[in-house]
Amino acid sequence: MSRARRLTPFHVVNSPAIDKKTSIIAECRPRLELYDNIYRDIHQNPDLSLQEARTADIVAKHLSNLDFDVQQHIGGCGIVGVLQNGPGKTVLLRADMDALPISEDTNLPYASSKKAQNAEGKEVSVMHACGHDMHTTVLMATAQLLHSARSRWNGTLICLFQPNEETACGAQAMVDDGLYKKVPVPDIVLGQHIMTIKAGSIALRSGPILAGVDSFDIRIFGKGGHSARPDICVDPIVTAGHILTRLQTIVSREVKPGELGVISCGSIHGGSAANIIPDHVDMKITARAYSTQIQERLLKGIERVIKAECTASGATQEPSIKSIMHAPPTINAEAPYLVLNESFQRYFHGDLCKGEAKGASEDFSILATSCNRPYLFWNFGCVDPEQWAEADRIGTTAQIPGPHTARFAPAIQPTMRTAVDSFSLAALTFLGV
Repeated sequence: MSRARRLTPFHVVNSPAIDKKTSIIAECRPRLELYDNIYRDIHQNPDLSLQEARTADIVAKHLSNLDFDVQQHIGGCGIVGVLQNGPGKTVLLRADMDALPISEDTNLPYASSKKAQNAEGKEVSVMHACGHDMHTTVLMATAQLLHSARSRWNGTLICLFQPNEETACGAQAMVDDGLYKKVPVPDIVLGQHIMTIKAGSIALRSGPILAGVDSFDIRIFGKGGHSARPDICVDPIVTAGHILTRLQTIVSREVKPGELGVISCGSIHGGSAANIIPDHVDMKITARAYSTQIQERLLKGIERVIKAECTASGATQEPSIKSIMHAPPTINAEAPYLVLNESFQRYFHGDLCKGEAKGASEDFSILATSCNRPYLFWNFGCVDPEQWAEADRIGTTAQIPGPHTARFAPAIQPTMRTAVDSFSLAALTFLGV
């Protein structure tokens, strides 16, 4: 008996079944020119986190036209469409919808010039710089493909469009809002994300794929005064400097070499003039790891160092440490990975590559772990093949603008077609086709 058969309740399908899935995708894939236009529209009109109403309305109308049972306003602007198609497995496909506060610099004819107010009431530029416009459009097209093919599979398909991924709060918000009281509990949760590799390629791996993350707003208190008299002040800038240095020893001295642990300070602000010692300093700190055990060690170390350095500096009060983001690590289990990897190998052939673990983070896995179900997450490429080939030839692939940058500009095709095929193939695989 093969290892895959021992480890997984999902049976690895044989070659004729793979051929069946291939024919379903080829025969039922919708005309993607329509979705090219939808993608351009969503890209040009991005919605910030917690403000995804326009995108959600587009999605809800699309799913309703396909006779999905549509649930709206779950966890904010979350949309879920359910297509029940007889007895069988239940598969959930997830896409995210929110954009980033970035001023676009792509010079695309459909580039965003939108501005919006963020959660703090500040006007910011808005851009789809993380591919969520592609994720959304791809799942809309996948929903049509699988709806068209419904005479050739049995079970239940759930298409979930998540808000507020960029703050890692959207998945938990949907769960807390009674997601699995409103829709069936899935047998498996599937997700994918755009990546700066050659368009047309798929990257899949077992084990860790994304790190867990915790971010904090920290305020260090001191006693302000004239910079000529530091002896009668408590300088929080000096305290913050000691904290920054000491935090790095948590990773170098408390995490086993070879295991990922990252602590970074992305923002530090204190004072307004050279001759004034401020009353406080504000810091933004993030910690990332692939395992929950290491992440917990980092978090305990961060709190210990901050409090100890404040005490050593004679701080006037306890520091304020406020959690502003949490997402668990994303770790693909071996058993479902083996099943999907076989399907992907037979469909994508040489365009399937082994994925690499990334230090970035996602809240996707909460949709599965909250109901104790397995999940899989993979990447699809978005760089024009000719651009990629030339960059690979001269060794500059790392310089291609990637997610969270102002010049991130995915090639619409073959990116979209590949992602629609991979989502559809994965759904059909776990629906038992």
